[in-house]
Amino acid sequence: MQQFTFIQNIQDWADQYPWLEMLSSLSIVILLAIIANLFAKQVVVRGIRKLISKMPFANNNIFAQHSVIRRIANIVPAIVIMNGITTVPHLSDKLQTFVQMGAQAFIFLTIALALAELLNIFNLVYQRNPKSRNKPIKGYLQLVKLIIFIVCGLMILGTFLKKDVFTLLAGFGAMAAVLMLVFQNTILSLVASVQISSYDMVRIGDWIEMPSLNADGDVIDMSLHTVTVQNFDKTVTTIPTNKLVTDTFKNWRGMQEAGARRIKRSIHIDQSTVHFMSVEEQTKLKNFILLDQYLNTKTDELEKFNQQLQHHSQYNQRRLTNLGTFRAYIEFYLQQHPGIAKNQSLMVRQLQPTSEGLPLEIYAFTSTIAWVEYENIQSDIMDHLLAIIPEFGLKVYQAPSGNDFKESFAGTSSTIIT
Repeated sequence: MQQFTFIQNIQDWADQYPWLEMLSSLSIVILLAIIANLFAKQVVVRGIRKLISKMPFANNNIFAQHSVIRRIANIVPAIVIMNGITTVPHLSDKLQTFVQMGAQAFIFLTIALALAELLNIFNLVYQRNPKSRNKPIKGYLQLVKLIIFIVCGLMILGTFLKKDVFTLLAGFGAMAAVLMLVFQNTILSLVASVQISSYDMVRIGDWIEMPSLNADGDVIDMSLHTVTVQNFDKTVTTIPTNKLVTDTFKNWRGMQEAGARRIKRSIHIDQSTVHFMSVEEQTKLKNFILLDQYLNTKTDELEKFNQQLQHHSQYNQRRLTNLGTFRAYIEFYLQQHPGIAKNQSLMVRQLQPTSEGLPLEIYAFTSTIAWVEYENIQSDIMDHLLAIIPEFGLKVYQAPSGNDFKESFAGTSSTIIT
């Protein structure tokens, strides 16, 4: 009897402090939500993961990157709060309703995110199929994601406004034309901003090049409607945000991240100076440290090949040319140059001959991306090659200038007078 009296006394005392009873009940609800969350993630999620990992079609790496089950488990504490908040005494009806609507909105958002993760997993699995290169489905899945998030947003909005989704759609349909007309630029810029952010197309600090808008410099600011580029001549170009999605531009971030910048320069050789090398010329070029080993190796290779063609004339035999030796010299020179990146592509190739000579193109990468250092390395290489070309019996093609014609005519005139 005394125990019942003690309990009654405690209850009478608690009735004098309704806020204490409310906080106690609210703490119990929150504690139950935390316990439910731990149970769902530590027990249920792990159990389902182990079960899936034993299935033959499961890929542990993909499921580790995209945890759909863990996202779905977030619904459990939201359900506990949504149902338990009604049991808290002395809590206003408006606050209970608001908490329930917030929990319900969280459930809708969690389901949408889980479906998006499921689509990502499906895309990754599909990309492992060789046919995915010819028939990618990423664009279609992104459209499905967009529809899912639009429906989710309408359901969340309908939850707080206490309206049906179809009623909201009917209302928005009537306003859509007006909104599109009034906020056309804003909507386009907003969509473009989302795409730029999602695909990581441009960041502040990137060097971008957009010739159509005379932009060539670093991005210094990105807002909803405009992207500001400071050009290298210190002028500023303002680009509409949606132009980065609809128009073509070049982003040099890949070059900056790689730490190497490409050299792609050509020397136009006068084709009339290309010839087979004599023994004297080969002996002379063997004094070049870079060519000594090449000439010996190449000579042995040609001798072995020509031994198989002894019954043919000398014109059918392979012989060293000054142009081929010059190409080998350039390649060896670039390989030894301290400013050239050794882990990147490096080659010297001939392009299609033109009326302006035979282009001999250098394709290599510098080991630095600093502009001044890059230009110095490139210029030093070209200076050296232009200066050493005569040693190979070659000449650089150059269109005759007015002074060349003047000297030619002057020589002709003096001959006639004589």
